[in-house]
Amino acid sequence: MDIRLMRPSDIPLVQHANLENLPENYQLKYYLYHALSWPQLSYVAVDVSRPKKTPYDQPKIVGYVLAKMEEEPTDGVPHGHITSLSVMRTHRRLGIAEKLMRQSQLAMVETFGAHYVSLHVRVSNKAAIHLYQNTLGFDREKTELKYYADGEDAYCMKLDLSSIREKLREELEEEKKEERKKKKAEGDDEGGYEDEGEPVGDVGRDPDAKKDEDKKVKVKVGRALGVGELVERVESTRIEQ
Repeated sequence: MDIRLMRPSDIPLVQHANLENLPENYQLKYYLYHALSWPQLSYVAVDVSRPKKTPYDQPKIVGYVLAKMEEEPTDGVPHGHITSLSVMRTHRRLGIAEKLMRQSQLAMVETFGAHYVSLHVRVSNKAAIHLYQNTLGFDREKTELKYYADGEDAYCMKLDLSSIREKLREELEEEKKEERKKKKAEGDDEGGYEDEGEPVGDVGRDPDAKKDEDKKVKVKVGRALGVGELVERVESTRIEQ
């Protein structure tokens, strides 16, 4: 089984999976709206065990999650929303729905910085409620009366995504540490650390250079050596002659 991003070419097969399993159905342009507006959030489950007879064979999509970001959240907090989730009856109880949901939630945080995700579910859909509440950890916030077109009520459910946000933050910090270690190791391989400026005192100096300095002596020049007097004597001798 392959969980991957939904492509525009998958939409007819996604719509088929929706029509097969759910009473809430949508037009093709609604799926396309999700795919173009939030291409990072909707995923499909593809049965890769079925061999392709020709390069033109369509993938066998056995499940999908259609998700979006709330464009104008009333609470001012960026958050995602699960529009629709469906898995074909032939492929249920394999954990596909959970994997689709978790992948979409991760993408909401990574791409849009979502703080939580919300959804609606029929009060009679016990299997879906168990998945959302017991497996994924959603909380039931309220009941919306006659939410669906046939008059059935819906539970409004919400999942805090702070644990995913924290995990991603830790992973980012770990990546930064590894990058610093790598740069430091590369610096050692090149022959040392970065230049730390001029040496202070005797630290870092060439010992032979210090010996040469010790050998140096001050030499007097000019009149201090009597050169001036010698010149005057020579000149005076010439005058006398």
